[in-house]
Amino acid sequence: MTAKPSVVVLDYGSGNIHSAAKALERAGAEVTVTGDRTAAREADGLVVPGVGAFSAVMDQLDAVRGGETIGRRLAGGRPVLGICVGMQVLFDEGIERGVDTEGLGEWPGTVDLLEAEVVPHMGWNTVEAPENSVLFDGIRDERFYFVHSYAAQHWQLTEEVTKRPPLVTWARHGSRFVAAVENGPLSATQFHPEKSGEAGIRLLANWVGTLR
Repeated sequence: MTAKPSVVVLDYGSGNIHSAAKALERAGAEVTVTGDRTAAREADGLVVPGVGAFSAVMDQLDAVRGGETIGRRLAGGRPVLGICVGMQVLFDEGIERGVDTEGLGEWPGTVDLLEAEVVPHMGWNTVEAPENSVLFDGIRDERFYFVHSYAAQHWQLTEEVTKRPPLVTWARHGSRFVAAVENGPLSATQFHPEKSGEAGIRLLANWVGTLR
């Protein structure tokens, strides 16, 4: 029997980690929830969840040197998946209630308040995924569960600065915003796959499948 890919869900004080762990187990991974940096570096895949404010998540990540762990994995081509605010902090900066917080800087751009009549964006929504997306293989027409007030509403990383252009999935709530990114070993979703029913499990299974 082939061993299941090992996945660490990074425990750095943010909420919602155990539901993510259960969903990843359903998706076919051997899951460990830990803040241990060695385990996080050595696992086949690392998942970085996040809920709450951009600045608070950055403070919590900094406290456990999470940015260093993510950076070292990516430098070695080892997969990382960010979820919700765990996606947002991958951008250069976040602006919330007038507070400008530096992010991890894996992607250029700013996370700021959605331009919509109703905020937060809470509930099920469709996405616009590229045809060659791996994450959305077989589930491009499904709906996913969002709960957020802030998002990256522009994508600034151009084809000229990377050998393989990132695949960017969009959604709309008032303004158009980035719903997911596939960028080499670094992937992320603004929505919560662990709260998105069978479509979310399928998306996680698609990601886990890339770890084999």
